[in-house]
Amino acid sequence: MIEICIGSACHLKGSYNVIQDMKRLIAEHQLEDTIELKSSFCLGACGRGVSIRVNGERIYSIQSNETEDFFNKYIAGGLL
Repeated sequence: MIEICIGSACHLKGSYNVIQDMKRLIAEHQLEDTIELKSSFCLGACGRGVSIRVNGERIYSIQSNETEDFFNKYIAGGLL
């Protein structure tokens, strides 16, 4: 499961763009039936940028232009 924070601070730092990028990458890799993508209010790191939790591990400060690198490292790289 991938959770992306949409709380106020993350929203202002582009979390909805990260969600759209993540949806696109999941579809491109045909992982819609494998990966659950959820939004979540506040993952507890408001000052650290867009926060993502992948199977319980938190990753901080993800920007839209970094989503593909994040996906390749954590998703395609085997964290899920």
